[in-house]
Amino acid sequence: MGLLLYYPTVNPPTEIVHQALLYWDGLASVVPRDPRVYGAVAGRELRQLEDRGLYRPLAFTDTTLDMLSDPGRSYGVRPGTQTSSLLDRELRRIAEGPVRPQPGQREAVIHTSKLSHWLERLLLELGLARQGGADVMWGLLVPEEVQSLIIGVLARELAHNPDVALFPYTDSEDAFRNSLRPASARTSLAWEAELGRLLPVPAPGTPTSDVLTFRERHADERDRLMRALHRLLGDLRRDYEHPADVFAQVRAELTRAVSDYEAACRGSRVAWVHRSVTVSIAVAAAAAGALLVPDLGWLLGTVGGYALNVATREIRPLLRARDEHQFSYLHRVRSDLS
Repeated sequence: MGLLLYYPTVNPPTEIVHQALLYWDGLASVVPRDPRVYGAVAGRELRQLEDRGLYRPLAFTDTTLDMLSDPGRSYGVRPGTQTSSLLDRELRRIAEGPVRPQPGQREAVIHTSKLSHWLERLLLELGLARQGGADVMWGLLVPEEVQSLIIGVLARELAHNPDVALFPYTDSEDAFRNSLRPASARTSLAWEAELGRLLPVPAPGTPTSDVLTFRERHADERDRLMRALHRLLGDLRRDYEHPADVFAQVRAELTRAVSDYEAACRGSRVAWVHRSVTVSIAVAAAAAGALLVPDLGWLLGTVGGYALNVATREIRPLLRARDEHQFSYLHRVRSDLS
């Protein structure tokens, strides 16, 4: 199924950790490349999951993205690439804008060892970052807008790693939108589907040990559910002109998977809630002329009593991301008891 790639910070909220354990193979996030800093900022739960092979830290070097848990593998993000050019352009736009962010107003921390040196220098040259002082060791203070831009764009780049399937996932609306920033003037379209009702998570306060027990005990049900969902999303991307036909082909499989998974949830000792999860599905480039009305809502059908809504909208993704990566997820905090 692949790993859920959480951004923009190192440590996800507990409910996202639980979601990664239930519906993906595990969790990944971008961490400082200095092992001392990583040890200081990574939470105890993440380190425990790393020991069990369920969490994978990722880190940037000057010229590459390295898998810390697999140092022999790397994937490049270098100055002069499409992504670095995009960041340079957008950061200069922010710095030269009429409402320039002011130091001290809605600031966020970016650990310098999470950045390539060229990007750190650019932030300082543009006046978009400042040293944090003793209370923010190994970090820069930047406006939240800047943090959201950088981490959102880089998360999209990380998803291209050829060695492991990574699905970008954030609880920041701005970072989510920034992950689709344009690298050129070209536009494309995406499907957006709300899947939260199909992916229940344990109620707040549930121990992660209980989630791990459920994960192991109901591995088959979890696998069938996510395979059915990913088949639906993948087919929507490829056969974007006929969404109703796509749903008709996968509906029986998805309905059975949802029913089996809900039965497993009812039989557990865990209390479950539903949280909003939106998935953005970048469709093929040719769809720009095929889907006529962006933001047109589609009701594909009903699964387990839940109406599955899918809408189209215009997106401006990174050029490679549009063609090579399929799904990005947005987690919202709204929840309801199941």
